[in-house]
Amino acid sequence: MTETEFLARSEAILDHLESQSDDWVSLYDIDVEANRSGNVLTLIFDNSIHVVINSQAPMQEMWVAARSGGFHYRFDGAHWVDTRGGPNMAEALSQICTEACGGHPIKVVV
Repeated sequence: MTETEFLARSEAILDHLESQSDDWVSLYDIDVEANRSGNVLTLIFDNSIHVVINSQAPMQEMWVAARSGGFHYRFDGAHWVDTRGGPNMAEALSQICTEACGGHPIKVVV
């Protein structure tokens, strides 16, 4: 993937995640605030839990930082896969956001 393609993909992911978090407020009555600064999206849940998602263009990776740890994802042509063999980015973010909001099931799509 070229750098231009990566930047377009990563921008679309961050835009989509920001939009989804807005939907969670109305769909699930979850208090979450999305703050975006360039290639960094921070989701702040009402219990002060922060989830940070950002793109790393030099590595062509998406990074996620949460209480459960830091995770790196690379695009395999179909999914953003964990570089250490964990769940893909959508599954991991679903788990992380579900825990951050107190257990209400959240499905994240990337």
